[in-house]
Amino acid sequence: MKLVGITALVFAGGLAFMALAAPSAALAQATPAGQAPAPGADGLTADQLYLEADSISRDEAKGLTIARGDVRARFQGRTLTADEVTFEASTRLIRARGKVRIINPDRTAQFAEEIVLDQSLAVGAAAGFAVRSEGQIKMAAASAVRRSETLNELNQAIYTPCEVCAKNGDPKQPSWSIQAERIQQDRERQVVSYRNAVIRVRGTPVFYLPVFWHPDPQAERRSGFLTPALQTSGRRGLSYEQPYVHVFNPSADLTVSPQFNSQVAPFLNAHYRQRFRTGAVDVRGGFTYDRDFDGDGDAFGDPTARSYILASGAFALTPEWKWGFSAERTSDTLLFEKYDIGDVYVARGPFVPDDRRLISQLYATRQTAKSWFSAGAFSIQGLRPEDDDRTFPQVGPFVEGRFEPISDLAGGRLRLRTSGVVLTRDTAPGGPAGTPGLDSRRATFEADWRRTLTSAGGVRVAVFGNLRGDGYNLGDVDGAAGRTTSQGRALGSAGADISMPLVRRTGKALVVIEPTAQVVASAGAALIRVGRDATGAPVYLNEDSATVVFDETSLFRLNRFPGYDLTEDGLRLSLATRATILWDDGRRANFVLGRSFRSSDSGVFSTTSGLSRKASDWIVAAEAEPMQGVSLFARTRLDGDDLSVRRAEAGANVSLKRGSGYFRYLKEETGPGSGRRENADLGGEVFFSENWGVTAYGNRDISASAWVIRDIGIVYRDDCTRLDIIYRQEDLQVGRLGSSTSVNIRLTLATLGGPLGAR
Repeated sequence: MKLVGITALVFAGGLAFMALAAPSAALAQATPAGQAPAPGADGLTADQLYLEADSISRDEAKGLTIARGDVRARFQGRTLTADEVTFEASTRLIRARGKVRIINPDRTAQFAEEIVLDQSLAVGAAAGFAVRSEGQIKMAAASAVRRSETLNELNQAIYTPCEVCAKNGDPKQPSWSIQAERIQQDRERQVVSYRNAVIRVRGTPVFYLPVFWHPDPQAERRSGFLTPALQTSGRRGLSYEQPYVHVFNPSADLTVSPQFNSQVAPFLNAHYRQRFRTGAVDVRGGFTYDRDFDGDGDAFGDPTARSYILASGAFALTPEWKWGFSAERTSDTLLFEKYDIGDVYVARGPFVPDDRRLISQLYATRQTAKSWFSAGAFSIQGLRPEDDDRTFPQVGPFVEGRFEPISDLAGGRLRLRTSGVVLTRDTAPGGPAGTPGLDSRRATFEADWRRTLTSAGGVRVAVFGNLRGDGYNLGDVDGAAGRTTSQGRALGSAGADISMPLVRRTGKALVVIEPTAQVVASAGAALIRVGRDATGAPVYLNEDSATVVFDETSLFRLNRFPGYDLTEDGLRLSLATRATILWDDGRRANFVLGRSFRSSDSGVFSTTSGLSRKASDWIVAAEAEPMQGVSLFARTRLDGDDLSVRRAEAGANVSLKRGSGYFRYLKEETGPGSGRRENADLGGEVFFSENWGVTAYGNRDISASAWVIRDIGIVYRDDCTRLDIIYRQEDLQVGRLGSSTSVNIRLTLATLGGPLGAR
C-alpha cells in the first residue's frame, strides 16, 4: 500500500525519532501545481511515504490511524520497522510500539520498545531505548526523553564505543563503558554529561564520578580533558600529566598540560593553535620555577625560572607571496630531556635545524610557474655540551631566486639563478677566547642551459652549459678585527648526460637496464682564502659545504658540494648502470652501480669523501619491495682500490597484519683523526594474539659499543581501547644527565582523548 501525502520525520541530536502523521493538505501544496517532485534514491519524492503492514485501519470515531503487523515505512531515505504504528488525530501524537527500529541514511540506527512524539516533534519519549550512531557509539537507556530539538536525556543509561556483540552474534561485555543514573546530550553545547557515573572495565566498576562530561563524539572540536600520561623515572619520580583543551572558536584552541612530579616541582606546558583566513600560528611553551637537578633527581643551586618556546606561523599574502616565522629558544639546554618534552627538533620553516639545536627564522617566498624567490634570516641556539652560541653565525639576509625567462633557447631550457647571504659571527670557533669571528657576504649569479635530444634508436643525450659568478666581501679576516678583503671568481662548466634505456619483457616482469654517462669540463673554481693556520698553510672559506655525501643521488650532480663556497673543476667522467625489475603483481627492485673519474687528484675534497683521487670510490645502491608491506634498501660506498666499505647504509620497513617495524643502519668515516660513526636504530610492534602484543625500540651506538635508548613494552588493544606500558632505559650521557630508567603508561580510549594507535 502506498500513501502520497506528507510524513513527519526527524533526526534529533544523537537520538533519532520517526513520526508518521496523517496527510496534510497545507503541506501537500509544497510542490508547485503541475510540477512533479524529483524522486530520491528509493524512488520516492520528498513528500511521499511508502508504508506497508499486515493491516492498516482507520477509526474515525476515535481519530486513530493504525498500522499493525510487520510495519515498514520509508520516508526521505529513512526506514522504520515496528509491530504497530498509531497516529492520534485529537492529540496529534504518533506512537510506534514493539521492536521499533529506525535506520537512517548514514546507516546509524535507533532501537526501542516504544517511541512517542507530538506533531511538533519538539517533545518526545522512548522506553527501552538504544542508539548506534557515528563512530560506532552506542547508548542504551531504560527511558529516553527529548526535551527540545537540541537536548536529549537518557535515564538509567550506559554509553560505550565498544562492540557489544561477539562475531557469532552473541552478546559480550564491552571493554569499557560508562554507566550513569542520567546521561544528557546537549547538541547546542556539543557535550555529553553524566550524573552518578561509574566507569566499568569488562563490566567491573573501577571508578565513580558524581559528575562527568566529555565532548559529543559527533562534534568536530570541543573543550575537554584529553588522555593523561603517567610515568615514573629516576629523574622526576612519579609523574602525571593531564592535558585539557579549550576550544575558543572553530579556528582556535589552547591545550594546557600541567605535569605533576613527586621529586621535582610541577612543569606547565601550553600549546596554542589558531587558523586565520590566510594562514595559521602554532605556539608551544613551558615554564617551571625550581632548583636545577641532575640525572638522579638530586636538586642543587638556587631556584630560578626555566622555560621554553617553540612557535611557528605561515601566511599567504597573495597567491604567489607567502611569509612565515619560527621562534625556538630555551633557558636551560637540558630542559627537554629533564621534563620529557617531545617533538622539539622538527621543521617549522624552510631552514631546518640539526638534532639538539634550535633555530629562529623569518622568511618570505614568491612562486610562479616560471620563477621562485625566497628571502630569510635565522639564528641558532646550540644545546649540545660542546656548543658555543657565540661561534654560530647570524644569517641574514639569505636570498635565493630562480627564473626561466626563455622557454626555448636554441631548443633548450634557460634557467637563471641568484643567491646571496650575509653571515655575522661574534667569536671564531676553536680560536683563543675573544678572537673576532669571520664575517662574510656573498653574491652569486648563475645561468644554466640544458637541451635533451633523443635518437631514433633510443639514445638520450642532454647537453648543458653553466656560467657562474661569485663575489665575496670578508670582515675580521684571519682573526683581526676590522681587517676586510673582497674577492671574486668566475666559473664555467659544459658537458652532456648520455643514457640508453634497454627494455625487455620477461615472463611476468618488465626489466629496464639503463647505462648512463656524464662528461663535464669545468674551469675557474678558485678558492676564497680567509687566512692561514698555525703552520702557515692557507685556510679557505667553507661555510656551507662542510659535509659532502657521495652516493647515487649526487653521482651525476654538476657540483657535488652542497653549497657555493667550494666547487669542483677540471675534466671528469661519471659512469653508472641502473637496473629495474617491475613485476606484474606489484613487486619491484632496482640496482645502481657507478663511479666517477677525474683528470687529476682534487685537493678540495677531503680524503674521506671518496672524491679526492682521480678515480672515485664505487657507489652501490639497491632497493626492493619483495612483497606487499615490506620494503628494503641498501647503499654503500666502496674504496676504489681495495673495495673496503667506506660508508654503508641499510634499512627495512615492514607493515603486516600482525605488526609493523623498521630498521636503520649507518656506518661512515667522520673525518681524519675522528674515527668512524656507526649506529643502528630499530623499532616496531608485534601482536601475538588479536589483542596482546609487544613493542620495542632501540638505538645503539655500535662504534662505542653502547645502547643510547632501549624501550620494551606490552600493548593491549581492541576495537575501542589501547593500553601501552613501556619500560625505557636511556644510557646517553647529556651534560649532567646520566643514564636513567622510566616506565610510561599510556591509555587511549576511543572517543575520549584521541584516535586509537596514536603514539
